[in-house]
Parts: sequence; structure tokens; C-alpha cells
Amino acid sequence: MPNERTAGAVLSIDLAAIAANWRQLAALCGGARRCAAVVKADAYGLGALQVAPALWDAGGRVFFVAHLEEGLTLRRVLPPVATIAVFNGPLAGTEADFTAHDLIPVLNCPDQIARWSAHARAHAVHPLPALVHIDTGMNRLGLTERETRDLQDRPGSLDGIAVRGLLSHLACADIPAHPLNETQAKAFAAVRGLFPGLPTSLANSSGIFLGTRWHGDLVRPGAALYGLNPTPHQPNPMRPVVHLQGRILQVRDVDSPKTVGYGATYRVVGKGRIATVAVGYADGFLRALGNRGSGRIGNVRVPVVGRVSMDLVTFDVSAAPEVQPGDLIELIGPGHTVDDLAAEAGTIGYEILTALGRRYCRSYRDFKAEA
Repeated sequence: MPNERTAGAVLSIDLAAIAANWRQLAALCGGARRCAAVVKADAYGLGALQVAPALWDAGGRVFFVAHLEEGLTLRRVLPPVATIAVFNGPLAGTEADFTAHDLIPVLNCPDQIARWSAHARAHAVHPLPALVHIDTGMNRLGLTERETRDLQDRPGSLDGIAVRGLLSHLACADIPAHPLNETQAKAFAAVRGLFPGLPTSLANSSGIFLGTRWHGDLVRPGAALYGLNPTPHQPNPMRPVVHLQGRILQVRDVDSPKTVGYGATYRVVGKGRIATVAVGYADGFLRALGNRGSGRIGNVRVPVVGRVSMDLVTFDVSAAPEVQPGDLIELIGPGHTVDDLAAEAGTIGYEILTALGRRYCRSYRDFKAEA
């Protein structure tokens, strides 16, 4: 693991803020029992081994990951009583891994249901837990309307399965006025009527802010836990989590008609200063940020000039003439958030977080220190 002395950049992750964000979302939904935590993709790139235990200590008891391997990793760091569900369900031949490590599969199609039922009937004394995913408009994973009705008409297909609940996923929750939100709410309510008494889960981070009608019995925030704005075009209600600073390797004076970087895509106009920073697209500072991104030196905005290369990026620091090699430029922080950087790159904060590289010196602020 790189340390602060040797690394080209320092990535600070505030576990106290993640815990506070989870508590805030849980309070919005009526209490901790109704609020899970999505920690897939290595907790959105921030480190599931550190984040998940912090969420457990904050009161989280239900965790979602995408892949079996993520569930196996999480099981090693959470107490045995933690509930860990796997969105993608069991691949053929992995059913025994789920039961051996007490992981709950999300069953997304008739084939997964049939295999989980067969596994349970052949190997388990008691019915095995699972969640059933109903597609209400995403057209990605989940049972179609016809498959759902077939399941209801053939209850034997669930033999050996203890269905812990029904879930679906909102496609447009970050656009509150989008008509698909209403369509999905109605479709999910209709399915709930077919299977009375089963708990339901519909809302993701943005879905929580649509209102209680979309909450169901369990909400599943992910992005909002990590400081991304779940209410675009409104002030971010979540605490920031990530602070990324890149180290300046060299500062040079330039003058026209010089150019900067590969492809000579930036031409210097007048006298200026260029700082070269030890971060590149290999570290998750996206190539799309070339001539579009920015950083901060104190309160001063410094723009990216030229293309982002694999290991380096260049900034025009003419507005901060005192800067020297060894100084740090804020790439993500209070004055330039993950969402701000994503907008400059023409993408979303999810991609920025999950792309954060392994060459950074990573430091964690443990929320227990605030107790």
C-alpha cells in the first residue's frame, strides 16, 4: 500500500461521514431496520473491508453486493449475524457457496429459482432464504410480468425456498418528475398484491427522496452513503466523504506559442505557469477531463490543460504563482466535489468513485473517534 511520502496522490476517506449519511437515510425511512447498505464494487471504490464494518458499527445490519465473490469477502469482516444479499444471484454450480457462507441470493429469473429450489430440496433440512427480483420497468434483471404470474400460479416452483422479500429497482429515481417512477410504483404494488405478506424493497438512494410510497419495507442506498448527491439539481443533503489531492512534480513557466501534452491539444496564450501532477487515467482521473477538468489550490480554481495521460496531468496554475513542486492540488474536496468532477468529465459520480486507483495513499478516518 503506497504511503503519503511515496505516493503521487493522497485519497482520504471519511468513515465518520459514511456512518452519518447512513444514519440520516435510516432516519428518513423510519428507523435502522428499514435501511440497508449497498457496498458492491468494493463499496463504490472506497474499500468494502473498511466501509462495511463502519456501517455495521453505525447500526447497519443488511448489506447488498453484486457478485458472490464480493459476498465471500464481506462475510470475512462482518459478524455472522449480518445479512448479506447478492444482487446477481447464483451462477450455475455456486449454490453450495451461498449456503456455506450464509449468503442470500437475489433470484432474478426462472432458471435461478429452479436451481435454488433444487439445491434446497436436495441439501437443506429447512427452506433456504432468498429474495425474488421483479422487473417493473428497468428491463435488465428480474422476472417479467408473465414470469411473475407463472410463479404465482405454480407455487410448487418455490418449494424449498424461504422468500424473504420482493425487490425491484427504479430506473429514473434521480428524475423525480419522470413518469416511469409512477409506473414502477404501481407495477410493484400490483406484484405485492399477488404475494401478500412478503416484505418489499424498491428505493435506491434517489428513490428514498421520492417519498414513503417508494420505500417499501427496506430501502437500499448506495451512492448517497458515499457523498454523491441523490437529489440532482438541488443542494446535496449528504456529507462529503472523499478528499483527493495530487502531488505536483514540476512547475514551469511557459509562453505562446508553446503547446502542452499529447496531441498538442492546448496552446498557450501569453505567459503562464504549468504544474505537472502525478495522477493520470491509470489512477481513475479520467482521460475525458483533458482541457475540461479542474482542481483547487486553496480557493483558487486551476484548470486542466492538455490531455490527461496515463500517469500525469497538467494544470494551468498561473492564478496561484506561489505553488511549488511537492505541493498538493485538491482534485476532489469541499470546493470541488465528486459530482463536480463528474460533470466536467461528462459522466456520473459513480464512475469517478469506482475508478479511483490503487496507487493512491489511502487514509481512513474512523468514525469511532467521534464517539
